[in-house]
Amino acid sequence: MTKERTIQGRGIDHIRLTSHAIEMPFNAPKINWFATQPSERGPVIGTISDKQQRNCIGSHGGSYTIYRALSIASGKYPANHKPDLHNTQPTDLIKPQPSWFEPGKIISLDPWGAHIVDAFGDYLEKGYNIQPSIAVTQAYLKLPEIYDAISKGRLHIDGKFINAAGDLKVTKVAIDPVWHLPSIAARIGLDEGSLRKILFRETGGMFPELVTRSDLKVLLPPIGSTTAYIFGDVSDLSNPDIELTCRVHDECNGSDVFGSDICTCRPYLTHGIEEAVRTAQKGGVGLVVYYRKEGRALGEVTKFLVYNARKRQLGGDSAATYFARTECVAGVQDARFQELMPDVLHYFGIRKIHNLHSMSNMKYDAITKSGIEVVNRLSIPDYLIPDDAQVEIEAKKAAGYFTRDTIRTGDALERIKGRDLDL
Repeated sequence: MTKERTIQGRGIDHIRLTSHAIEMPFNAPKINWFATQPSERGPVIGTISDKQQRNCIGSHGGSYTIYRALSIASGKYPANHKPDLHNTQPTDLIKPQPSWFEPGKIISLDPWGAHIVDAFGDYLEKGYNIQPSIAVTQAYLKLPEIYDAISKGRLHIDGKFINAAGDLKVTKVAIDPVWHLPSIAARIGLDEGSLRKILFRETGGMFPELVTRSDLKVLLPPIGSTTAYIFGDVSDLSNPDIELTCRVHDECNGSDVFGSDICTCRPYLTHGIEEAVRTAQKGGVGLVVYYRKEGRALGEVTKFLVYNARKRQLGGDSAATYFARTECVAGVQDARFQELMPDVLHYFGIRKIHNLHSMSNMKYDAITKSGIEVVNRLSIPDYLIPDDAQVEIEAKKAAGYFTRDTIRTGDALERIKGRDLDL
């Protein structure tokens, strides 16, 4: 007979729903989401070491909370750990912007998330277990495409943005999702109660507080984080008079990391990085924001199923049926829901993007609708498109994605074919 192990410091014999009175956080600070001072706004506390301090739904760590639970269950992670935040402060100060306090502007991340030590130090001294949801650091990027750009004279080593080895100096900002539910509901034109019920139902009842605790207005959703890569001075992002080149990029593991040639993702990403660095070298600033929305937020399994369906369909992989195959498998062409995407841009105080490297109308419309001016839109250069990705790019052009090229229709679109699976 296997002897069950008890996790030290945390009772696991009996589970109570968080809606029960005994679990209600009597000592939790109140959150006033758009308050101008952190003392008035209050910290977001999603840690569970002291449930009386919790003032939000979910827990810190997003999609990694389950791994943390397994580590705790195996005895390899201290259940009541409180992070030592000494020397973890941002390497670059991201100053509060007017957009932080404008109702409805930033609703899917906590703009004070990188300022825990300074903004909420009094809470930390009292023993509150507050964890940052944003971290800022510096690094160098080693990219073969950048080395190629240097060798061909498109970029030059300057010792500031590109070192002698050809590596790129960058400021990296990791951002965990923090959702203000009333504002999320308002942005999508839904009442808060209905949004809560849908979130509760579609997560299989993962968070009962969504329907039992209407007083808790903040959700830490179990989804992936976002990372911003800044080339140049971070403070220049908020200055509309300084040229800003930006690429907003949605994750594609197969292409971005492993170089799969069925799509244009990595070429577009590295081209955006190159253009961002070039702008910085000219006295401007470059920004690449990387969102974890794999496979148009349908997931990599669904994406690979679609690949097979495209390659095996009668007539082969054709640009004319590119989106139809996705819809057949997933039920929708795209689930990325770009309405929350501009929040990261507003976190930096961006008001104008001079060069936006994106063909997506969903992204462009979300950005401009949020109040950010876009001067120039730029599509991926033809020479960067892999042969097998011609299906994707021509299908997108035909579907209305931004382009200045000729748009193929009818038989011309049908003739754009991809490889067979066995070639």
